Amino acid sequence: MRTHAASNPIQSKSVAALTLGAIGVVYGDIGTSPLYTVKEIFSESTGIALTHANIIGAISAVFWALMLVVTLKYVVLVLRADNRGEGGVMALLALAVSTAAAAPLRKKVLLALGVFGAALFYGDSILTPAISVLSAVEGLGLIAPSLTSYVMPISIAILIALFMFQKFGTEIVGKFFGPIIIVWFATLGAVGVSHIIHNPEILQALNPFFALNFLADRGAGVFLAVGAVVLAITGAEALYADMGHFGKPAIRIAWTGLVLPGLALNYLGQGALLLSNPAAVSNPFYLSFPAELLIPAVILATMATIIASQAVISGAYSITQQAIQLGFLPRMHITHTSASESGQIYIPTINWLLLIAVVITTIAFQNSSAIAAAYGIAVTGTMLITTILTFFVLRHSWKYPLWLALSATSLFILLDLMLLASCSVKFFKGGWFPLALGIGLVIIMWTWKQGREILLQHIHERDPKLQDFVTSIHVNNMDSGKRVRVERTAVFLCANQDTVPQALMHNLKHNQVLHQSNLILTVTFADIPVVEQNQRIIIKEIGAGFWQVRLNYGFMESPDIPTALADCHIEDISIDPFTTSYFISRETIISSPNPSRKGAKMPKWRDSLFAAMSRNAGSVVTYFKLPSNSVIELGTRIDI
Repeated sequence: MRTHAASNPIQSKSVAALTLGAIGVVYGDIGTSPLYTVKEIFSESTGIALTHANIIGAISAVFWALMLVVTLKYVVLVLRADNRGEGGVMALLALAVSTAAAAPLRKKVLLALGVFGAALFYGDSILTPAISVLSAVEGLGLIAPSLTSYVMPISIAILIALFMFQKFGTEIVGKFFGPIIIVWFATLGAVGVSHIIHNPEILQALNPFFALNFLADRGAGVFLAVGAVVLAITGAEALYADMGHFGKPAIRIAWTGLVLPGLALNYLGQGALLLSNPAAVSNPFYLSFPAELLIPAVILATMATIIASQAVISGAYSITQQAIQLGFLPRMHITHTSASESGQIYIPTINWLLLIAVVITTIAFQNSSAIAAAYGIAVTGTMLITTILTFFVLRHSWKYPLWLALSATSLFILLDLMLLASCSVKFFKGGWFPLALGIGLVIIMWTWKQGREILLQHIHERDPKLQDFVTSIHVNNMDSGKRVRVERTAVFLCANQDTVPQALMHNLKHNQVLHQSNLILTVTFADIPVVEQNQRIIIKEIGAGFWQVRLNYGFMESPDIPTALADCHIEDISIDPFTTSYFISRETIISSPNPSRKGAKMPKWRDSLFAAMSRNAGSVVTYFKLPSNSVIELGTRIDI
């Protein structure tokens, strides 16, 4: 073991650095749950009396939720269900769907589940920054009641600053935030221990029977109790979604070595405080600090909650990139913020949309308790979908026996169902918000995917077959020799290699020329994160100066066509930037004005939505990193 460690100093250093980053980015969300969880469990909305047995039982329920859901489900099981190192519901969806080609119904169900899970995660990405920052800044009211009126403007200012900081990338953010969060978890543990020492009776909460008795005693009110307890595990899904940023080892080391001990000790400490001083239930987190340390506690908590938002924001970037590559969202500009970690990205469009949504949510809900009612459904819904997809991966992708796949996931599915049902009790108190948001996002994502399929079908059903077209050109050249050909290379981007690209047809029709060398190029995205370099390019010569070229990428890669073609060795062809032209077909989508819309595959309003999304999609030139001074765009109006 000593020899192995010495031979891999870079690897050891890398894991240490990634662990620090993971602490700063991944665990900020779940790390700030102690700010509001215990307070919400004993709030008036749950009706749980502040008795000796209920305090021990509630803390026991929180502790075992951390052990079962986060440790056993996510850290032990779900992190194993990675798609070649990438996590998140979309990566898991790609892995599950890859085995469903022969089962169309299962594929449709899995796609629907995955898309809805991604949509709920976006809801989590909106609610987490709002509730985290508000809950911390609300501590100002304990310092001086007159400061309460400043909570909202300070919270909004902090949120704006956080999103403006995103462009520097998760690597820099993680390194900057990591040490602060280490201090945060150390403080959580230290404060917790100080109260446990004064009232060690709270250690009975480590016995799971106290949690079971607490829930059993609730009767019909068990759903309200569980709906509050679930706040302790918010952020667990971000742990999985951010796996591509930091890797499994770093995430597991951070959880077992620092995060879990800090959280467990703090929750036990809050329980010990309530056993000694029930009046502290108004805000057991802040009141667990000595009065002289309250101001530093508010400052540290505010910094921690700013960091907490980073976990879901980074996860939202990853989910978006995966959704784009899998065909569920239009192209967006993606910036890679790390030369060494491909998963560390920044998407400006998503960043600013999230900021707008977070600020509106913060203003609409006004306080952290109101947001807590809406929070649980987004979190537990995503958790349930992740567990279901994990079952299909275990059963069909990894070929586990049915009994083993069910044994590994059935307990978690039942647990997730109970958590979701408990949070649904608060549907009319704000729980409708993430569901409405999720349904809206599902409509957008499904409209884009279905619209693209209809669009490509419309385009290709009218286009001539490429092989017939090439044959006719060859015959014409042999017979008459009148065809004008330019001594240059043309690259025609198209979605279907078997038909003649629209841009090629328009170039022949309007310019009356044909290039000497023509590459019919298609870019495809596989359901794996990264494609091996030796499988990147597939070339097929079809004669008369035409070649079919297919570039393969994983759903976590950013395509770079010029770089890929530079490695493309075709006899007698030079991919010279100065003599190569890229031809692109730009489709202008118009919705049929025909009221009857006979044969329409989508309702009129969805056609209009798809047309609007197409008009605002990111540039193909930027997305594929094409040299702008070598691109020729030829437009086509298409009625869907």
